[in-house]
Amino acid sequence: MAIKITGTGSYIPNTIEKNEDFYNHQFLNADGSSINSPNEIIVEKFKAITGIQERRYIEDNLLNSDIAFFAAQKAIESAKIDKESIDYIIVAHNYGDVKYNAEQSDTVPSIASRVKHLLQIKNPKCVGYDLLFGCPGWIEGVIQANAFIASGIAKRCLVIGSETLSRVIDKYDRDSMIYSDGAGAVIVEETHEEGGILAHESATYALDEAHFIYFGETNNPEITDKRRYIKMYGRKIYEFALSNVPKALKACLDKSGVSITDVKKILIHQANEKMDEAIIKRFYKLHQMEMPEGIMPMTINRLGNSSVATVPTLFDMILKGQVKDQEINKGDIIMFASVGAGMNINAIVYKY
Repeated sequence: MAIKITGTGSYIPNTIEKNEDFYNHQFLNADGSSINSPNEIIVEKFKAITGIQERRYIEDNLLNSDIAFFAAQKAIESAKIDKESIDYIIVAHNYGDVKYNAEQSDTVPSIASRVKHLLQIKNPKCVGYDLLFGCPGWIEGVIQANAFIASGIAKRCLVIGSETLSRVIDKYDRDSMIYSDGAGAVIVEETHEEGGILAHESATYALDEAHFIYFGETNNPEITDKRRYIKMYGRKIYEFALSNVPKALKACLDKSGVSITDVKKILIHQANEKMDEAIIKRFYKLHQMEMPEGIMPMTINRLGNSSVATVPTLFDMILKGQVKDQEINKGDIIMFASVGAGMNINAIVYKY
């Protein structure tokens, strides 16, 4: 018996926000002062660091729970299961349902309960709950589903990562260009096949790192409302990730007993192209190896950073032939990895 992902689904919003669309924005420093560079230069430097050329935003009439539902529907169809047989619905997100132009997030009822309602699942023993774990939330949800199934508590779980960061960005902050919206979902269940989840690793660093990503007020001092937005200390996060994520990947791989030469793909959270590349290079350096060509599929250039949704959407898109020159075949060893608010890190070694 193995615990495997048997179905996948994703929702990629239709609204494309290109880098050029930011040329007319007013960007300000954190203290409210003007940035002494034309927006064209700001945007070009941003692209060089992050790799992002465009990102996706959801339509004004949609909510986070809606796109989580869309992805969930596709995963259920992909797995060819009866939705009433799902034991747990685990939804990773960070900001709940935020209506367009609203000042307040809505988290009651949970996103998981809303998704269950939208799916019209009647079975009361299908339990839904939300998971707040920063960007690594979806991977942590898969780890929890694995634990439920391994312990006999559940046989089948729906795990979703869904976020609408476009609703919580400060348009006066350069970092706002990083964020995007999206949703990815998987069915995790016990099967008679080989493989599945071979090992996992999770960690929370909160002594000095807890507030590297936080909710703060706008950079524009002329705005007097107390609405808060996603903020981060980018340099601190970069240094933290480069120091800690490669070691977590190695610990997870060591636990699995799999050789690094057998790893075919590493699906890492699409946070920042340069940072992700540096992380994977350091991971291979720990094994006295160079990073192999094509080992790290990327979608950040056209989808941006959708937090908990980046890894499951990337996985689904590769399986469905939507990522150029990338594929995952039966028996392939892959790794999932993420880092984000908390500060949290996690990884999974998985045999497809």
